[in-house]
Amino acid sequence: MTNLVILTGRLARDPESRETKGGTSVTGITVVTDRPARDKDGKTYKDENGYTAKDSEFHRVTCFNGLSKTVGQFCTKGQLVSVQGRLHYTQWEDQDGVKRYGCEILADKVDFLSRGNARDGDGDNRDAPEID
Repeated sequence: MTNLVILTGRLARDPESRETKGGTSVTGITVVTDRPARDKDGKTYKDENGYTAKDSEFHRVTCFNGLSKTVGQFCTKGQLVSVQGRLHYTQWEDQDGVKRYGCEILADKVDFLSRGNARDGDGDNRDAPEID
């Protein structure tokens, strides 16, 4: 059995990086993907500007360790990326005792498909490595 996810989309916001108490680097990104919107008959339609209407989906992606550090340093909002990883489901109880569920992608690989602005302020990430 295989649990494999491949997404290509744009970052909805800048990455959020942190470090666990155990020293593991963790970076979260949100990848937005689009698909043609369909009407009640299953047909695509045009929006008010004459373009094919789209439905957007927002995917939570979590990166760890070296991948986390590289994504946190070189990715920025609006950048086109390809993510390869696996689906991970979580379950917890909130403060009121209600069961909550979540889904995220745990990334194994992130490819930069467009340039973003490097975090060092010069706006150029041509030194960004390819990430596996």
